[in-house]
Amino acid sequence: MNPIAIYTLTSALHDPQAVAVLTEEFLSTLSITYDWKGDDYSDFGEHDLNLIYVRTGGTEGIFQRLLPQLVTKSDKPFYLLASDKSNSLAASMEILSYLQQHGLQGKILHGNAEYVSERISLLSKVETARKRLQHCRLGIIGEPSDWLISSHVDADIVHQKLGVKLVSIPMKELFETLEQTPEQTVEEKSDIPAIQAALSMATRIYAALKSMIQKHDLQGFTLRCFDLLDTIHNTGCWALAKLNAEGYVAGCEGDVPTMLTMMTVRTLLGTSGFQCNPASINPETGEILFAHCTIPFDMVQHYELDTHYESGIGVGIRGHVQEGPVTILKLSGDLSRYFIAEGELVQNQANPNLCRTQLLVRLKDPKQAEYFLTHPIGNHHVVTIGHHASALNTLWKRNTPKNLML
Repeated sequence: MNPIAIYTLTSALHDPQAVAVLTEEFLSTLSITYDWKGDDYSDFGEHDLNLIYVRTGGTEGIFQRLLPQLVTKSDKPFYLLASDKSNSLAASMEILSYLQQHGLQGKILHGNAEYVSERISLLSKVETARKRLQHCRLGIIGEPSDWLISSHVDADIVHQKLGVKLVSIPMKELFETLEQTPEQTVEEKSDIPAIQAALSMATRIYAALKSMIQKHDLQGFTLRCFDLLDTIHNTGCWALAKLNAEGYVAGCEGDVPTMLTMMTVRTLLGTSGFQCNPASINPETGEILFAHCTIPFDMVQHYELDTHYESGIGVGIRGHVQEGPVTILKLSGDLSRYFIAEGELVQNQANPNLCRTQLLVRLKDPKQAEYFLTHPIGNHHVVTIGHHASALNTLWKRNTPKNLML
């Protein structure tokens, strides 16, 4: 089934043959593929994106009569496709006004062919991602780290608004799984004996976590990773880097809002996100140095193995990312607000007194740096490659109305 479906509204006062010609003319200019439904609304709402093509004026009453059955089939906004012929736009405006009077969301898609095609493609991508999120199961392995005092999440709200199921898993289960996990073949090499020795347990942690993903049918998880330091004298950094690169979401420190943010990146963009925190900010230039001890392997050009910064043990990752466009984002735990900013990665750094992967980003709008100093959503944020503010904003704004893009 094509993710896009087109339904129609047509007044009986218009000549059917003339309408058919104008319809073919109009749709042939759009660079999209779709399932044509015409005036058969029996499966309305079943496609990811359901477009209502208002072909002529005089269709407002038809829509009014259809609306009660349509709202029972879908809770998505109504997207009205309007051409510049046959009073299509005027009728669409009346319909949209009626929807808003009744507390329903909608939008008119109108403009030149390139603009409308781009909007439809974006909306299709967003609605497909929203559908995928509704089938996600994300694990919380251990409680969130003690220092994440502002990152509480209500699992019921997350399920209600995003459809994501949060699964609590005690750290005890990971340790028990580790005990049952045999030694793994270590393919990584390091010239530092302590790191080479630590790689054996790092690969076992990876295997144990992957086993738990399969056991609980998870698409991702966040791990209370600092508990590994005292218990098995190692870190989860290498395992998380590898699992993210394999298409799972694997977050640090039991940070659930950051995990949800990373899951958004994965479902919408099909790429990994780098969980990190600002180490320094220049409010005048908009330059921010982001750092953490792990980064998805599929985000880097190359990487080096080091110890975990805070503890000096285990295996940490110093990743080098291609300089160029990036997006910084964060979704709050109560889903009441979010932040998105576009920028440029200008330099990879290697300061010995910081977490191992260090990315210096210059924001496109330096004023957005103030957000981090005045009303940040916790300390962790997510960096992903490319400029994606429009798509992310379109996805989040329905359930999370307060946008902190400034």
